[in-house]
Amino acid sequence: MIKFLKRNLDEFKTFAVKGNVVDMAVGIIIGAAFGKIVNSLVNDIIMPPMGWLMGKVDFTNLYWTLPKLGEEAVDYPSLEAAKAAGAVTINYGVFINTLISFLMVAFAVFMLVKAINKLRATKAVEEEKVEEATTKECPRCFSTIDIKATKCPHCTADI
Repeated sequence: MIKFLKRNLDEFKTFAVKGNVVDMAVGIIIGAAFGKIVNSLVNDIIMPPMGWLMGKVDFTNLYWTLPKLGEEAVDYPSLEAAKAAGAVTINYGVFINTLISFLMVAFAVFMLVKAINKLRATKAVEEEKVEEATTKECPRCFSTIDIKATKCPHCTADI
């Protein structure tokens, strides 16, 4: 039993210190911090002017109150007041804020992935150019030879 635990603990240590797991953990931490920044951008910078342009609407206070069974709906002055009274609400304004936050994060991730893919493609092209610049093909036997060679080492043809 102790050998089993020790072996599994050793495997876990190997797994946990692999580069991919550490990279993933760093990505999650940075992603959480980035999410807070985007939420603040949406809630504090983007939504107030949008609400002002739409007639001084505070999106966080856009909600529907569901009436209790057999009773009429009560109109509360704010979402906080409705929640304090224990009313059941559908908070579509908060949903709009969350949706805009998600779209901004998704777009930022898309742009990041696009930039990384472009860098990878550029690196692959550069590696290909380096390979082409150091070798050439023998016109007789079509072997790959050094670009500076004057005689093919495979078929001994003059180049």
